[in-house]
Amino acid sequence: MKDVKFDLTGKVAIVTGGGKGIGRAIALGLAGAGAAVTVAARTQGEIDAVAAEIRGMGGKALAVVTDLTVNEQLENLVRATREAFGRIDILVNNAARSFLRSLLDLREDGWDKVFDTNVKAAWLLSRLVARHMIEQKGGNIINITTVGAEKAELGMAAYGCSKAALKMLTRCMAREWAGLGIRVNAVGPTLTRTEFSRPIWSNPDVAKHVASNIPLGRLAEPEEMVGAVLFLASDAAGFITGESIYVDGGSLTT
Repeated sequence: MKDVKFDLTGKVAIVTGGGKGIGRAIALGLAGAGAAVTVAARTQGEIDAVAAEIRGMGGKALAVVTDLTVNEQLENLVRATREAFGRIDILVNNAARSFLRSLLDLREDGWDKVFDTNVKAAWLLSRLVARHMIEQKGGNIINITTVGAEKAELGMAAYGCSKAALKMLTRCMAREWAGLGIRVNAVGPTLTRTEFSRPIWSNPDVAKHVASNIPLGRLAEPEEMVGAVLFLASDAAGFITGESIYVDGGSLTT
């Protein structure tokens, strides 16, 4: 019987929002599995640090400062990765924006900023990368969504709606690009202990309340999102596309 491998040696990945939190954990995880990784985010120091960690592990890494809402910078990210590593096999659309606001208090420009980053940029970057994946006759795109794509969370309407849209975009890209050799899936975390979510979990009472609604009884850690991404990026998931895997401690069972 043929061994199913999770080895990503020889693959090249781009991780957006890779300077901290879940993105950093995913970038390090992909590198640990053998992939060369381009780490993209808006803050130079953060992505340089992650790239240095990967090189310290003996891996290959590139740091590219990128504002995902600027088309020219998306094009530069793809071009720089191709120039450095020759190809792109894996794209992880992890970068996201959010505002903790009620629907009555959220400003229109706040809604637009969330959707521009969480949905529009993911579509535009995926389209750029897909064109190269078509030339290579294969590739994987993995979108990071959230359990909020499935259930309403107080103060998180714009974020949840954008991630629900990203879930549908995942399915649409998977449907359109399957015949071109590109698989597209999503990973949906529950509340994870990152700087991004600090406004929520830094309040002990709120954190305790959230944890009480997670059957496993605690918040997630960034590293716990890596396994699902590695699985979807590997040949072990070769017949899976258009799916969402929720790494949520059972949150969606309640």
